[in-house]
Amino acid sequence: MKAPNRISACVLVVFALTAVAVRADDSPPKNLKLVGDHWTPWDPPSTFPEGAEVYTIERGDTLWDLSGRFYSDPYLWPQLWERNRYILDAHWIYPGDPLVVGFQVTPLEQLADVEESAPEEEPESMFDTSSEGPMPLGVESDIYCSGFIGEPGRSFPNRILGSEYQNLGPTLTSNRYKRRTHDPLTAPTAKVGLYTGDVVYLEQGRAAGITPGTVYSIVQPSELVHHPDSGALVGQLYRYMGRVRVLSVQESSSIAEIVFSCDAVNVGASLEPFEPEPVPLRRRTPMRGINDPEPWEELQNGPSIVLASDEIVTLGQNHIVYIDAGSRNSVEPGDMFTVYRRSATGLPPMVVGEVAVLAVHESSSVARILESRYSIYVGDKLSPKDQ
Repeated sequence: MKAPNRISACVLVVFALTAVAVRADDSPPKNLKLVGDHWTPWDPPSTFPEGAEVYTIERGDTLWDLSGRFYSDPYLWPQLWERNRYILDAHWIYPGDPLVVGFQVTPLEQLADVEESAPEEEPESMFDTSSEGPMPLGVESDIYCSGFIGEPGRSFPNRILGSEYQNLGPTLTSNRYKRRTHDPLTAPTAKVGLYTGDVVYLEQGRAAGITPGTVYSIVQPSELVHHPDSGALVGQLYRYMGRVRVLSVQESSSIAEIVFSCDAVNVGASLEPFEPEPVPLRRRTPMRGINDPEPWEELQNGPSIVLASDEIVTLGQNHIVYIDAGSRNSVEPGDMFTVYRRSATGLPPMVVGEVAVLAVHESSSVARILESRYSIYVGDKLSPKDQ
């Protein structure tokens, strides 16, 4: 994951699009085309909704800086990206492209006229926040430093074979050193944990279709996950450790740089093609009322929290959890679920909190706890929240 302040507006000349010209980040889009008076790879709209406030991107702009200017908070850059879906990669915005930054507010005098003619209505709830605009449901690291639950023993198309640190010192078992020591070392110099900026060697190369600029997610297979109630095998956890970008390619290997790390990366880690996932936006609404729980009969066969990030036992607001429902269950990023706990006395289940889905995989999803009345635990049940 790149920090949001590196989401750059770039002026690129067509013949300058080479791997050498790019920093060790994701490759810029190719196939620039002339749109009006500027070059861009995107298809910017020519018309906008009524009342839209449109800004023209200038050289040096970033979504991070523009969010700070227009929303007074640079961390809301995903909201700015969400309003401009034609930008397919948030890391590359282009001078001359239009950017919808908001919508004009109806003047107060017009609102007064409307209010006088409209009948008075009682609000549904004094805690109703549905009038607020969409808000990010998390941050990038919640997605790119989490992982997914998949089939045990899953194979991956590439892996890290070694690092530069294995070549920094001599192997003292060679003939040139045997006469100088009676207890030669048997291993070369090595660094156990690798981080951002370290150079690594990959198993696949040109023969496998690898090209400079290719970006991979670093994946570390981890523990098997069993359902907390039935004990049935749910799958295996695959943790995201960071990202690498290929610098150069040989016939059967590649040289790459770690461009982002969530934790220590080890030689032998698996790689899969990186796919950007924007942080979902959603309007927040009040949590389901404690006096109106779902019947337990409708919850017991529904999804559950099956794993917590970092093996945390007592969970609360902002903790990351994994649920046993994914795309095959029609779950989508931005979906919200009410968290329930079964009553030990056979009474109605208790509402304990609310989670929002950040990333979806085939049979599992990554979610963030938005609100918790009490501690939340692995095994608590989930019910889709009515929006």
